[in-house]
Amino acid sequence: MNLHTQIPLAKQAHHQINYSSKLFLIGSCFSEHIGSKLNYYKFQLKQNPFGILFHPKAIENFIAKTINKEKYIEEDIFFHQERWHSFEAHSSLSSNDKSILLQNLNSSIQKSFKQLKEATHLIITLGTAWVYREIESDVLVANCHKVSQKKFLKELLTVDEVSESIQAINSLAKSINKNISIIYTISPVRHLKDGFIENQRSKAHLISAIHQLVSPRNRCYYFPSYEIMMDELRNYRFYNEDMVHPNNVAINYIWEKFKDVWVTEDSYQTMQEVETIQKGLLHKPFNPNSEAHQRFLNNLQQKKETLLQAFPFMSF
Repeated sequence: MNLHTQIPLAKQAHHQINYSSKLFLIGSCFSEHIGSKLNYYKFQLKQNPFGILFHPKAIENFIAKTINKEKYIEEDIFFHQERWHSFEAHSSLSSNDKSILLQNLNSSIQKSFKQLKEATHLIITLGTAWVYREIESDVLVANCHKVSQKKFLKELLTVDEVSESIQAINSLAKSINKNISIIYTISPVRHLKDGFIENQRSKAHLISAIHQLVSPRNRCYYFPSYEIMMDELRNYRFYNEDMVHPNNVAINYIWEKFKDVWVTEDSYQTMQEVETIQKGLLHKPFNPNSEAHQRFLNNLQQKKETLLQAFPFMSF
C-alpha cells in the first residue's frame, strides 16, 4: 500500500545550475530559504536586494527601476513611527536616517543592474496575488510598513493582471540579458491572514498566470514548491507552530527536490566538500588547545584552501 504521493520530477535537460552559474533570487520569504541553502553551499548569488517582495507587481516595479537605473529621492520615502520607509521595499531596508535609506535603495539599484545583467538564472518566488493600493497616490505598494489600513484598498490581482506582470518581468530581464533562464515558483507559505478561501484564490491566480507563460523554448520554467508542500507533505507536522510557514524538515525536503531538478550532478561533490567545511566551522571542541583540535583546524584550513583555489569567489 502506497501512503505517499510524489510529484514526478525530472532532471532539467538544459541550463542547469552549477558553480559557474550566477543566480539572482527575488520574491517572498520562501525565496530566502532557497537562497540560504544555495548560500550555504557557496553558490554565486544575489538575494532580495529590496528585501522580501510578496506579489508580482512589486517584483515588476523593482526590476523596471533596476533596468532603467532610476534614482530614489527624498520625495520617494516617508517618515512613520520614528523611521524612514519606502513603499517599494521591505522594512528591513528602513532606517531612522533618511540619507541611509536613500543610499541603500540607490546602491541596491546600481548593484542589481550589474548582477541582473550578468546572471545566468533569475529565480522568482511569488507569494500572493493580494495587493494593497495607497489611496492617496493610487499606487500599489510592496509593503504597508504598519501604516493605517484605512489608507489602503485591498485588491486581488486577476489572472490576466498577474500574467501581464510576469510577461513584463520576463521582457525587462531579457532586455539586458537575453540568455537568462527564469525559474518561477509559488511560495508554500499560507497567507491565512487574507482568509482560507482568499489564500487559495490567490495561489490559483498565480499558478494559472505563470503557466500561461512557462516555455522552456524561451528559458522560462516552473518549479512546484507549492505543490510539493500541498501534496507530498500533506501533513501539519511539516509546518511551524503557526501552521503557516513550512518547518525545517519541509524546507530541506523541497530544497532536495530543487537540487535534484536544477543542480548539475557534477556539482554534488563540491557541495559535499563545502558542507564538510561548514560543519567543521561549527564544531565546538572540549579542549581548544589540544593537539587533536589543532590538527583538526589545520586539516580544515587545507580543505578550505583547496576549494578556494578551484572557486576563488567562495568565502567561509
